[in-house]
Amino acid sequence: MTVKTMNTADVKDLLEKVAGFNQDGGNERVKQIVHRVMHDIFQIVEDFDVTPEEFWQAVYYVGDLGANGEAALLAPGLGMDKYLDIRMDAEDEQAGLAGGTPRTIEGPLYVAGAPISDGFARMDDGSDDAAETMILTGQVTDENGQPVANAVVDIWHADTRGAYSYFDASQSEYNLRRRIRTDEHGRYTARSIVPSGYGCPPEGSTQKLLNLLGRHGNRPAHIHFFISRPGYKHLTTQINLAGDEYTYDDFAFATREELVIDATRVDDPARAEAFGLNAPFTEVVFDIQLVPTDKPELQTRHERKRALESDAA
Repeated sequence: MTVKTMNTADVKDLLEKVAGFNQDGGNERVKQIVHRVMHDIFQIVEDFDVTPEEFWQAVYYVGDLGANGEAALLAPGLGMDKYLDIRMDAEDEQAGLAGGTPRTIEGPLYVAGAPISDGFARMDDGSDDAAETMILTGQVTDENGQPVANAVVDIWHADTRGAYSYFDASQSEYNLRRRIRTDEHGRYTARSIVPSGYGCPPEGSTQKLLNLLGRHGNRPAHIHFFISRPGYKHLTTQINLAGDEYTYDDFAFATREELVIDATRVDDPARAEAFGLNAPFTEVVFDIQLVPTDKPELQTRHERKRALESDAA
């Protein structure tokens, strides 16, 4: 039978001291949160009769997770990023800022400072001869369907192996990463290659835990976006390409029905010529609707550690 200690004076006193309640100074919000976190951990140990061996395995797991840099990969895998989106959607609803293109998770692989151009950009460096050419295009509008000119559409995605530049040293700088300002009609167009999904490192900390949960660690083919324009709520979103094996089984819980987009194969030579291409190619159309706001704090992306962000600021 599990020993019950949580309601004893010794444990209550320990938790107060751990959280610094008996000390002046410090941050009161942090104290309250640490007290709650440690109380819940102690309660888990009691409720599940966690042994010392299991406890120290968990401690070493956390150490390994930090050492191999997978904390930001595990977070979406455990639904944390999705939960934050659910909360932000509810906050928008309460504040009257709902609507527009849905948000979804950012992921851990953004790199700041990608080259910026007007209306059009080529995202790939041309080194992958076997990749299928993709034209990604769309229009940014407001809630009334009016074009939003000079919005910055920041796009990044993986290559055909599921790898991202910067994190994959074999790729050229900013390969498959570009920022595009929309034209006077709110339109943007990118030439790139059809991306592949990816899986968590099979020997990494994230997959180790997922294995214990009986879950896979795969993501479908997808494309990330930041969309920003003064006077509008910043949008963090991504699209999943329809037909991928994992489109509706994304380990990171990023799929939203409105963000599943067809990747259409185009065989028409005239259509290809309009983009300066040879047929066939794949076309992906993603129109974006922004929500106006006069609150400056909502017009920029939230702060978190991102590669090269301080250099690009």
